[in-house]
Amino acid sequence: MNSVAAGPVSTWAPLGSPVFRALWIAQLVSNLGTWMQTVGAQWILVDQPNAAALVSFVQTALALPVMLLSIPSGVLADLVDRRRLLIGAQSGMALASLTLTVFTATGHTTPAVLLTLLFLLGCGQALTAPAWQAIQPELVPRDQITSAAALGSMSVNIGRAVGPAVAGVIVSIAGPTVVFGFNTLSFVGIVAVLLVSQWPIRMRTLPSERPLAALQAGTRFIRAAPAIRRVLFRAILFIAPASAVWSLLPVIAHDRLGLASDGYGLLLGALGLGAVCGALGLSRLRVLFTPTQRLALAAVLFGLGAVATALVPSVPIVLVLLVGSGLAWLLAMATLNSTMQLLLPAWVRARGLSVYMLVFMGGQAIGSLVWGLVAGAYSAVAALLIAAGLLACCAVSTLWWPIRHNVEDIDLSPAAFWPEPQLVVEPDPEDGPVLVMRGYDVPPEDVAGFTAAMAMVGRSRQRTGAMEWRLYRDVGTVDRFVEAFVVRSWAEHMHQHQVRLTARDQEIEQTVAHWSAGAETVAHLVAVEPG
Repeated sequence: MNSVAAGPVSTWAPLGSPVFRALWIAQLVSNLGTWMQTVGAQWILVDQPNAAALVSFVQTALALPVMLLSIPSGVLADLVDRRRLLIGAQSGMALASLTLTVFTATGHTTPAVLLTLLFLLGCGQALTAPAWQAIQPELVPRDQITSAAALGSMSVNIGRAVGPAVAGVIVSIAGPTVVFGFNTLSFVGIVAVLLVSQWPIRMRTLPSERPLAALQAGTRFIRAAPAIRRVLFRAILFIAPASAVWSLLPVIAHDRLGLASDGYGLLLGALGLGAVCGALGLSRLRVLFTPTQRLALAAVLFGLGAVATALVPSVPIVLVLLVGSGLAWLLAMATLNSTMQLLLPAWVRARGLSVYMLVFMGGQAIGSLVWGLVAGAYSAVAALLIAAGLLACCAVSTLWWPIRHNVEDIDLSPAAFWPEPQLVVEPDPEDGPVLVMRGYDVPPEDVAGFTAAMAMVGRSRQRTGAMEWRLYRDVGTVDRFVEAFVVRSWAEHMHQHQVRLTARDQEIEQTVAHWSAGAETVAHLVAVEPG
């Protein structure tokens, strides 16, 4: 098997960063509070008319904002100070949760009030998530990103496994008000950590991008980054069938295994235990397997869990295989999440991660709906077996559609290596579009190598802001090639110059210089309206 690291990086290594450690502990408590809140909310609704529909609306109220606001939140997290954004969002969530606590304590929590406040909490989560993911590479070294992602996933799974069980006990003894109050305090804890932590400051020398232009820039980046598109594709291939287990597990627990709610909690606990085991063993797995191989292994293990859930009548055996499924889930999520983070430069990181989150949440939401319809038309067993078959196809497909395995070696540090343009007229920031033309002298024997290298340059230009890019041959001059690309405005071209270029882009341009003879020429043309 392939070795992908000189030595194992411990899963716990990111906790050596005081800021990351404090935030991770606060996030763990908040995840417990979130899952406890869900149980409390469902308990309030179980005695209402149309309880089945209302209880299902709890998850919808929490998840829908993430799907609707994920992309705008990613844009916002790249444009503003992420620490302030997190403080504002977490403070708003604390206020919404406090309102829910007070209303519940005073007997004013109607279903409409409850769902509205849960929707507001979901909006806060949507604002928080891209910024939360984007700050991790600012807090730990690149070789610890995978471990940081594993710790994040482990935190979520511990919350999922422990939170409902703890909430069930608390609600039965003291009612849902205490659960909501704990969740409020968990948000306050995160705000406190954010306020007192020493934080890396992102220096800005240019005005912030406009929101719509920033959204378009993020879209262009992903469109011109095949490695990122491949990660998103692999996420869909795994998450869509894997969602069958999460959505149908309550049905299987009740109908096939004859378990009550505590037994269902035990099954969730097995998944959570597997995720913790996966996090603990991740450093060893990173040495033994490439990222693509880890995704294939995760698909196989999760597929086995789906088969066992569908066919095995023995609860102990199902529990053991669900531990394997929990490990597989952690392995897949940590690999996909960390690969995305490592492929995204700082200026567009939150936007890229917001697309990943949309794929993740959308895959789960749509997948759950589809598997529910399949189970209704046939049976839950049939749905799980179909999902297991698709997971097997997901594992096999890694032979043809792998993800990049050396992402930790890519240098995405900012590198403003373009010389400043020599201007006799200073354009306004919003002037444009801007046409940039670069000329190259290429000997005939080097044309093939030059054009191959320029294909990578073209993707680099499009990732950093070019709306259009073409390579031309000057038929009026011997051995002359001209690269031309269009940027939306002069301000965006300045962002391209000073913010968006990375050391990796510089390496690509140095490859082109190997094939080009003589000095390059550069011209900047700004569009004007005739009249």
